[in-house]
Amino acid sequence: MKHLLTSLLAVASLQSPAQQLRSGVDSSNLDITASACDNFYAFAAGGWMKNNPMPATESRWGTFNKLAKQNDEKIRAILDRLLRDKNGFAAGSAEQLVGDFYKSAMNEALLNKRGFTPIQPYLAKIDGLKDKKQLMSFLGEMRSEGFGGFFSFYVGIDAKNSEANILYLGQGGIALPDRDYYTKTDEASLAIQKAYVAYMTDLFKMGGIVNPDKAAERVYKLEKALAEISMTRVERRDPDKTYNKFSYQAFTDHPQFGATPWADFFKAAGVPKFEDLVVSQPDFLKGMQTIVTNTPLADLRNYLKWSVLNGSAGILDSRFEKAQFGFYSTTLSGTTVMKPRWERAINLTNGSLGEVVGQLFVKEHFSAEAKKKVGEMVEHLRHAFKARIEALSWMSAETKAQALVKLAAFEYKIGYPDKWKDYSSVKISAETLFENVMQVRLFGYREMIGKIGQPIDKTEWGMTPQTVNAYYSPSRNEIVFPAGILQPPFYDPNAEDAVNYGGIGAVIGHEFSHGFDDKGSKYDAKGNLSNWWTEQDRKLFEERTGRMVAQFNGYEVLDGIFINGSLTQGENIADLAGLTMAYYAYKHANEGKDLSGTIDGFTWQQRFFLGWATVWSQNISEKELRKRIITDSHSPGEYRVRGPLANMPEFREAWGCQPGQAMVAEESKQVLIW
Repeated sequence: MKHLLTSLLAVASLQSPAQQLRSGVDSSNLDITASACDNFYAFAAGGWMKNNPMPATESRWGTFNKLAKQNDEKIRAILDRLLRDKNGFAAGSAEQLVGDFYKSAMNEALLNKRGFTPIQPYLAKIDGLKDKKQLMSFLGEMRSEGFGGFFSFYVGIDAKNSEANILYLGQGGIALPDRDYYTKTDEASLAIQKAYVAYMTDLFKMGGIVNPDKAAERVYKLEKALAEISMTRVERRDPDKTYNKFSYQAFTDHPQFGATPWADFFKAAGVPKFEDLVVSQPDFLKGMQTIVTNTPLADLRNYLKWSVLNGSAGILDSRFEKAQFGFYSTTLSGTTVMKPRWERAINLTNGSLGEVVGQLFVKEHFSAEAKKKVGEMVEHLRHAFKARIEALSWMSAETKAQALVKLAAFEYKIGYPDKWKDYSSVKISAETLFENVMQVRLFGYREMIGKIGQPIDKTEWGMTPQTVNAYYSPSRNEIVFPAGILQPPFYDPNAEDAVNYGGIGAVIGHEFSHGFDDKGSKYDAKGNLSNWWTEQDRKLFEERTGRMVAQFNGYEVLDGIFINGSLTQGENIADLAGLTMAYYAYKHANEGKDLSGTIDGFTWQQRFFLGWATVWSQNISEKELRKRIITDSHSPGEYRVRGPLANMPEFREAWGCQPGQAMVAEESKQVLIW
């Protein structure tokens, strides 16, 4: 408690409320009127929330969003410079591709002049479908240009053979964010369903669909039927349940879903000959077949038209774009003002040619020092994780040995790919946004299906370099940190190390820990879905993760709305484990040094936890929060601070918290996993 009082006095004595402290802590982020032990989020982020009101163009505004906006402004400067260059660039060069794409996205007058003419050939072709066999062929053709319908279809690493790629089929075909939007009957959900049908009706009218009101009602009914046979997000978290391997012959002959003309679909989709595939949800494909059989062809045609209209609205004229914004951004998320044209254009450019943009971004905005420092942190975290595993009292020596093998096998990537993809064959025009997007989709699709049955490319990245995020891949057993996130407040070269370990260090630990969460722990060191646990250890693990689920189920974020502890458990496990690893990694990195004393009145332990809270500072609209409780596997930012810290004796000691205070979980309910 003495440390806490000293810290508060030090902060309160600052002359400037926005002073950057010597430690790297920004005093303006704090609200020293709040109690660190009753609500550390309010204490550590209350000032940030007050000083960073949510812009009208956003539904959530946090440190991630602020940094992403800064990256967008850097990209804008690069792109504007390209547009000013009168000498032109070689066809297929990074500068030509992203410059002309951005220009096509910026030309609102031309987009409005073209209207919805780019999609009229697709709508006409749908009108020409004479039977359901032709419908499956059309679906196959449309996959190459990014239009879906009825089911999901992609190529990825075989979960049980991490050296090869395989085709996956599963549930899909709905345009609301989750099945629950169709199945819930509370007042808020019914209002969204009504607004969705109205939005669909508007697009049908603009697209010249006959009887748009009736068509919208019947398409919604079809989507609802698909939603009702879909797995929940919680069910889909279990990789054992979603891995159902079939040979091609067994799949196409299967009595439950073999009556669908899959051969026509695969042929039209340009899929090369293959021997096996994985069906993520067999019951869904069975039910889908029944739905398609029992739905009139006219309704199926309108469903396909809806896929084209909704899938194109953001790249057509402003009427379509505004209608889509009105539903998905305003009705679902609470955003009231559309982003300016330049931001929307950059989002489109990043979404289509993100890796090409990344090449230009890292040339100007990537710190080699950040890459070196993060690499060092990874190894300190690996050391800390190893020590924690070895010391676990609840895990047997047999399972520990396998856990250590997996930990040692972790690979990591930092900054940007060693090998850039070659997009030079993609034809991009400065005047045709829709066709540009289709060209990029076709390029990506051909690349994807070309992987079927082929060895994986271990150099490939799943995020663009400018992305403010990071990820863990269970099938590759690797963690990846793009250049975009290796900036303040996640990593600040001017901050003292404890703050950085609480920021990017804990993010690294979080991604490491995904290999040992409820889902990642089912994959072995080679990235294969394979059990490496003893039966008793798995049972003990699930008892501990069950306490984590119960803890987060108890957090009421809005009146009557609670966090889904089962949906978020993987992220919650990774937050707690990652913070713990980063804490002890800092101690390991500073072994032999005198860590006593304070900087700016804060001990290193306090600075560490302030670093974590800074990362998750945010403001969020009620609508966006409601949406994320249904769809997001991450807990809201506030509870990513309050939740894990309440379980950590290291936090209680750092801030002098006592039993009975909100930031101290009851002893019988405290969670310790790794």
